[in-house]
Amino acid sequence: MNPIRLATRSSRLALWQAERVAYLLSQAGLPSEIVPMTTIGDQVLDRSLAKIGAKGVFTEELEESLRRGETHLAVHSAKDVQSSIPDDLELLAFLEREKVNDVVLSFNEHLSLDQPGIVLGTSSTRRKAQLRRFYPGATTAEARGNLQTRLRKLEEGQYDGLVLAYAGVHRMGYEHLVRHTLPETRFVPATGQGSIAVECARGLNADLKIQIQAALDHPATHACLRAERAFLQTMEGGCSIPSFALATLDAVGALHLHAGIISLSGEEYVEDTQTAPAADAHRLGTSVADAVLGRGGREILASIREHRG
Repeated sequence: MNPIRLATRSSRLALWQAERVAYLLSQAGLPSEIVPMTTIGDQVLDRSLAKIGAKGVFTEELEESLRRGETHLAVHSAKDVQSSIPDDLELLAFLEREKVNDVVLSFNEHLSLDQPGIVLGTSSTRRKAQLRRFYPGATTAEARGNLQTRLRKLEEGQYDGLVLAYAGVHRMGYEHLVRHTLPETRFVPATGQGSIAVECARGLNADLKIQIQAALDHPATHACLRAERAFLQTMEGGCSIPSFALATLDAVGALHLHAGIISLSGEEYVEDTQTAPAADAHRLGTSVADAVLGRGGREILASIREHRG
Protein backbone atom coordinates (compact mmCIF):
# COMPACT_ATOMS: atom_id res chain seq x y z
CA MET A 1 0.00 0.00 0.00
CA ASN A 2 1.01 3.62 -0.42
CA PRO A 3 2.47 5.22 2.74
CA ILE A 4 0.17 7.14 5.06
CA ARG A 5 1.27 10.78 4.85
CA LEU A 6 1.56 12.45 8.28
CA ALA A 7 1.26 16.26 8.43
CA THR A 8 3.17 17.78 11.36
CA ARG A 9 4.75 20.99 12.52
CA SER A 10 8.48 21.05 11.86
CA SER A 11 9.76 21.67 15.41
CA ARG A 12 11.86 18.96 17.05
CA LEU A 13 9.07 18.14 19.51
CA ALA A 14 6.40 17.95 16.80
CA LEU A 15 8.65 15.71 14.70
CA TRP A 16 9.21 13.45 17.73
CA GLN A 17 5.44 13.12 18.04
CA ALA A 18 5.02 12.34 14.34
CA GLU A 19 7.80 9.76 14.57
CA ARG A 20 6.00 8.13 17.49
CA VAL A 21 2.83 7.90 15.39
CA ALA A 22 4.85 6.51 12.48
CA TYR A 23 6.39 3.85 14.75
CA LEU A 24 3.00 2.71 16.07
CA LEU A 25 1.62 2.54 12.53
CA SER A 26 4.62 0.47 11.43
CA GLN A 27 3.99 -1.97 14.30
CA ALA A 28 0.55 -2.54 12.75
CA GLY A 29 2.03 -3.04 9.29
CA LEU A 30 1.06 0.43 8.04
CA PRO A 31 3.90 2.32 6.31
CA SER A 32 3.97 6.11 6.66
CA GLU A 33 5.79 9.23 5.54
CA ILE A 34 6.27 12.43 7.59
CA VAL A 35 5.42 15.77 5.92
CA PRO A 36 6.76 18.73 8.01
CA MET A 37 4.97 22.10 7.76
CA THR A 38 5.14 25.59 9.26
CA THR A 39 2.05 27.08 10.97
CA ILE A 40 1.12 30.68 11.77
CA GLY A 41 1.94 29.94 15.42
CA ASP A 42 5.49 29.02 14.39
CA GLN A 43 5.91 32.09 12.18
CA VAL A 44 4.57 34.84 14.46
CA LEU A 45 6.80 34.88 17.54
CA ASP A 46 6.73 38.58 18.49
CA ARG A 47 3.18 38.40 19.94
CA SER A 48 1.49 36.23 22.54
CA LEU A 49 -0.89 33.53 21.32
CA ALA A 50 -3.79 35.53 22.78
CA LYS A 51 -2.85 38.53 20.64
CA ILE A 52 -2.51 36.53 17.42
CA GLY A 53 -6.22 35.93 17.84
CA ALA A 54 -6.66 33.17 15.25
CA LYS A 55 -8.15 29.81 16.13
CA GLY A 56 -5.99 26.83 15.35
CA VAL A 57 -2.72 28.78 15.20
CA PHE A 58 -0.77 25.52 15.34
CA THR A 59 -3.21 23.36 13.35
CA GLU A 60 -4.79 25.26 10.46
CA GLU A 61 -2.12 24.64 7.83
CA LEU A 62 -2.05 20.94 8.69
CA GLU A 63 -5.84 20.73 8.41
CA GLU A 64 -5.77 22.39 5.00
CA SER A 65 -3.39 19.68 3.76
CA LEU A 66 -5.95 17.07 4.88
CA ARG A 67 -8.71 18.84 2.95
CA ARG A 68 -6.61 19.00 -0.20
CA GLY A 69 -5.78 15.31 0.07
CA GLU A 70 -2.05 16.05 0.28
CA THR A 71 -1.81 14.20 3.61
CA HIS A 72 -3.88 11.52 5.33
CA LEU A 73 -3.34 12.35 9.01
CA ALA A 74 -2.39 15.45 10.99
CA VAL A 75 -0.41 14.92 14.19
CA HIS A 76 -0.97 17.54 16.91
CA SER A 77 -0.24 18.16 20.56
CA ALA A 78 -3.77 17.54 21.85
CA LYS A 79 -3.73 20.76 23.89
CA ASP A 80 -3.21 22.79 20.68
CA VAL A 81 -6.36 21.48 18.98
CA GLN A 82 -9.17 24.03 18.90
CA SER A 83 -12.31 23.24 20.90
CA SER A 84 -14.53 22.80 17.82
CA ILE A 85 -13.39 20.67 14.88
CA PRO A 86 -14.74 21.60 11.40
CA ASP A 87 -17.47 19.26 10.16
CA ASP A 88 -15.32 17.88 7.34
CA LEU A 89 -12.59 16.74 9.75
CA GLU A 90 -12.49 14.42 12.78
CA LEU A 91 -10.22 13.48 15.65
CA LEU A 92 -9.51 9.83 14.99
CA ALA A 93 -7.20 8.87 17.85
CA PHE A 94 -5.51 10.03 21.03
CA LEU A 95 -2.22 8.35 21.99
CA GLU A 96 -1.67 7.19 25.55
CA ARG A 97 -1.22 10.19 27.78
CA GLU A 98 2.12 11.20 29.29
CA LYS A 99 2.41 12.55 32.83
CA VAL A 100 0.21 15.68 32.81
CA ASN A 101 2.03 18.06 35.17
CA ASP A 102 3.55 21.45 34.49
CA VAL A 103 7.18 21.68 35.57
CA VAL A 104 9.71 24.45 36.20
CA LEU A 105 13.06 24.18 34.39
CA SER A 106 16.16 26.08 35.45
CA PHE A 107 19.94 25.90 35.21
CA ASN A 108 19.91 26.93 38.90
CA GLU A 109 19.75 23.70 40.91
CA HIS A 110 18.57 25.61 44.00
CA LEU A 111 15.81 27.66 42.36
CA SER A 112 13.07 28.59 44.85
CA LEU A 113 9.65 29.60 43.57
CA ASP A 114 9.28 31.81 46.67
CA GLN A 115 12.43 33.76 45.77
CA PRO A 116 11.53 37.49 45.68
CA GLY A 117 11.39 38.91 42.15
CA ILE A 118 11.81 35.53 40.43
CA VAL A 119 11.09 35.74 36.67
CA LEU A 120 9.33 32.75 35.12
CA GLY A 121 8.96 32.40 31.36
CA THR A 122 5.75 31.05 29.87
CA SER A 123 3.60 31.71 26.82
CA SER A 124 0.47 30.21 28.43
CA THR A 125 -2.32 32.50 29.64
CA ARG A 126 -3.43 29.75 32.05
CA ARG A 127 0.02 29.29 33.59
CA LYS A 128 0.50 33.05 34.00
CA ALA A 129 -2.81 33.31 35.86
CA GLN A 130 -2.10 30.27 38.06
CA LEU A 131 1.36 31.60 38.93
CA ARG A 132 -0.15 34.96 39.90
CA ARG A 133 -2.55 33.13 42.20
CA PHE A 134 -0.21 30.62 43.84
CA TYR A 135 3.13 32.49 43.59
CA PRO A 136 2.17 36.18 43.68
CA GLY A 137 5.80 37.20 44.28
CA ALA A 138 6.85 35.83 40.90
CA THR A 139 6.93 37.84 37.68
CA THR A 140 5.93 36.18 34.42
CA ALA A 141 7.58 36.95 31.08
CA GLU A 142 6.48 35.99 27.57
CA ALA A 143 8.34 32.91 26.26
CA ARG A 144 7.40 32.05 22.67
CA GLY A 145 9.30 29.78 20.30
CA ASN A 146 10.21 26.11 20.33
CA LEU A 147 11.68 24.43 23.39
CA GLN A 148 15.28 24.87 22.26
CA THR A 149 14.73 28.62 21.66
CA ARG A 150 13.22 29.02 25.11
CA LEU A 151 16.10 27.15 26.74
CA ARG A 152 18.60 29.39 24.97
CA LYS A 153 16.78 32.44 26.39
CA LEU A 154 16.83 30.79 29.83
CA GLU A 155 20.58 30.20 29.53
CA GLU A 156 21.06 33.84 28.50
CA GLY A 157 19.40 34.92 31.75
CA GLN A 158 16.15 36.29 30.34
CA TYR A 159 14.30 34.15 32.91
CA ASP A 160 15.14 32.44 36.18
CA GLY A 161 12.98 29.49 35.20
CA LEU A 162 10.69 28.20 32.45
CA VAL A 163 7.25 26.73 33.10
CA LEU A 164 6.46 23.97 30.60
CA ALA A 165 4.49 20.76 30.21
CA TYR A 166 6.43 17.77 31.51
CA ALA A 167 5.48 15.75 28.42
CA GLY A 168 7.47 17.91 26.01
CA VAL A 169 10.40 18.20 28.42
CA HIS A 170 10.53 14.42 28.79
CA ARG A 171 10.21 13.75 25.07
CA MET A 172 13.12 16.10 24.34
CA GLY A 173 15.30 14.67 27.12
CA TYR A 174 15.54 17.72 29.40
CA GLU A 175 14.29 16.11 32.65
CA HIS A 176 17.66 16.90 34.26
CA LEU A 177 16.68 20.60 34.26
CA VAL A 178 13.38 20.05 36.13
CA ARG A 179 13.62 21.79 39.51
CA HIS A 180 9.94 21.72 40.51
CA THR A 181 6.99 19.56 39.49
CA LEU A 182 3.82 21.62 40.02
CA PRO A 183 0.97 19.61 41.59
CA GLU A 184 -1.84 18.95 39.11
CA THR A 185 -4.40 19.54 41.86
CA ARG A 186 -3.44 23.24 41.99
CA PHE A 187 -1.83 23.79 38.61
CA VAL A 188 -4.55 21.91 36.76
CA PRO A 189 -3.31 21.48 33.18
CA ALA A 190 -4.84 22.54 29.88
CA THR A 191 -7.33 20.32 28.08
CA GLY A 192 -5.46 17.48 26.41
CA GLN A 193 -2.06 18.22 27.94
CA GLY A 194 0.28 15.23 27.66
CA SER A 195 -1.47 13.50 24.76
CA ILE A 196 -0.93 13.43 20.99
CA ALA A 197 -4.04 13.88 18.81
CA VAL A 198 -4.41 12.42 15.32
CA GLU A 199 -6.84 14.12 12.94
CA CYS A 200 -8.13 13.10 9.52
CA ALA A 201 -10.64 14.11 6.88
CA ARG A 202 -14.05 12.51 7.41
CA GLY A 203 -13.88 11.22 3.84
CA LEU A 204 -10.77 9.13 4.48
CA ASN A 205 -11.28 5.47 3.54
CA ALA A 206 -13.38 3.84 6.28
CA ASP A 207 -11.37 0.61 6.45
CA LEU A 208 -8.13 2.57 6.70
CA LYS A 209 -9.57 4.66 9.54
CA ILE A 210 -10.41 1.49 11.47
CA GLN A 211 -6.85 0.19 11.04
CA ILE A 212 -5.31 3.53 12.07
CA GLN A 213 -7.51 3.82 15.14
CA ALA A 214 -6.67 0.27 16.22
CA ALA A 215 -2.95 1.06 15.89
CA LEU A 216 -2.94 4.43 17.64
CA ASP A 217 -5.90 5.06 19.93
CA HIS A 218 -5.66 4.61 23.70
CA PRO A 219 -9.28 4.15 24.87
CA ALA A 220 -8.80 5.42 28.44
CA THR A 221 -7.02 8.57 27.23
CA HIS A 222 -9.70 9.05 24.56
CA ALA A 223 -12.48 8.92 27.19
CA CYS A 224 -10.66 11.46 29.36
CA LEU A 225 -10.11 13.84 26.47
CA ARG A 226 -13.71 13.55 25.31
CA ALA A 227 -14.77 14.90 28.71
CA GLU A 228 -12.12 17.63 28.77
CA ARG A 229 -12.87 18.75 25.22
CA ALA A 230 -16.63 18.84 25.89
CA PHE A 231 -15.86 21.12 28.84
CA LEU A 232 -13.71 23.39 26.68
CA GLN A 233 -16.25 23.50 23.86
CA THR A 234 -19.09 24.41 26.24
CA MET A 235 -16.91 27.13 27.77
CA GLU A 236 -16.25 28.38 24.21
CA GLY A 237 -12.61 28.50 25.18
CA GLY A 238 -9.35 27.95 23.39
CA CYS A 239 -5.60 28.19 23.88
CA SER A 240 -5.85 31.85 24.88
CA ILE A 241 -8.46 31.39 27.63
CA PRO A 242 -7.15 30.50 31.13
CA SER A 243 -9.37 27.48 31.54
CA PHE A 244 -8.12 24.13 32.81
CA ALA A 245 -9.41 20.56 32.79
CA LEU A 246 -8.16 17.19 33.88
CA ALA A 247 -10.13 13.96 33.61
CA THR A 248 -8.98 10.69 35.13
CA LEU A 249 -10.41 7.21 34.75
CA ASP A 250 -10.44 4.96 37.80
CA ALA A 251 -10.18 1.17 38.02
CA VAL A 252 -13.95 0.62 37.91
CA GLY A 253 -14.50 2.75 34.82
CA ALA A 254 -15.68 5.96 36.49
CA LEU A 255 -14.50 9.20 34.93
CA HIS A 256 -13.62 12.09 37.26
CA LEU A 257 -13.37 15.60 35.79
CA HIS A 258 -11.79 18.54 37.63
CA ALA A 259 -12.05 21.73 35.58
CA GLY A 260 -12.56 25.46 35.81
CA ILE A 261 -11.40 28.93 34.86
CA ILE A 262 -9.20 31.57 36.47
CA SER A 263 -9.13 35.32 35.90
CA LEU A 264 -6.07 36.90 34.26
CA SER A 265 -5.05 38.38 37.62
CA GLY A 266 -5.41 35.01 39.35
CA GLU A 267 -7.74 36.52 41.94
CA GLU A 268 -10.98 34.93 40.74
CA TYR A 269 -11.07 31.17 40.51
CA VAL A 270 -14.04 28.92 39.75
CA GLU A 271 -13.72 25.14 39.64
CA ASP A 272 -15.92 22.07 39.81
CA THR A 273 -15.43 18.30 40.05
CA GLN A 274 -17.94 15.69 38.93
CA THR A 275 -17.96 11.95 38.22
CA ALA A 276 -19.77 9.90 35.56
CA PRO A 277 -19.39 6.59 33.69
CA ALA A 278 -16.84 6.75 30.88
CA ALA A 279 -19.65 6.27 28.34
CA ASP A 280 -21.04 9.64 29.48
CA ALA A 281 -17.78 11.54 28.96
CA HIS A 282 -19.29 14.25 26.75
CA ARG A 283 -22.20 14.87 29.10
CA LEU A 284 -19.77 15.03 32.05
CA GLY A 285 -17.75 17.75 30.32
CA THR A 286 -20.78 19.87 29.51
CA SER A 287 -22.17 19.44 33.03
CA VAL A 288 -18.95 20.66 34.66
CA ALA A 289 -18.75 23.60 32.24
CA ASP A 290 -22.36 24.58 32.98
CA ALA A 291 -21.59 24.51 36.71
CA VAL A 292 -18.46 26.64 36.26
CA LEU A 293 -20.23 29.16 34.02
CA GLY A 294 -23.13 29.40 36.46
CA ARG A 295 -20.91 30.07 39.49
CA GLY A 296 -19.02 33.03 38.04
CA GLY A 297 -17.14 31.59 35.09
CA ARG A 298 -19.31 33.46 32.60
CA GLU A 299 -18.37 36.76 34.24
CA ILE A 300 -14.65 35.87 34.20
CA LEU A 301 -14.86 35.09 30.48
CA ALA A 302 -16.67 38.36 29.79
CA SER A 303 -14.03 40.29 31.73
CA ILE A 304 -11.19 38.60 29.79
CA ARG A 305 -12.82 39.41 26.43
CA GLU A 306 -13.44 43.01 27.49
CA HIS A 307 -9.81 43.33 28.62
CA ARG A 308 -8.62 42.17 25.20
CA GLY A 309 -10.96 44.53 23.36
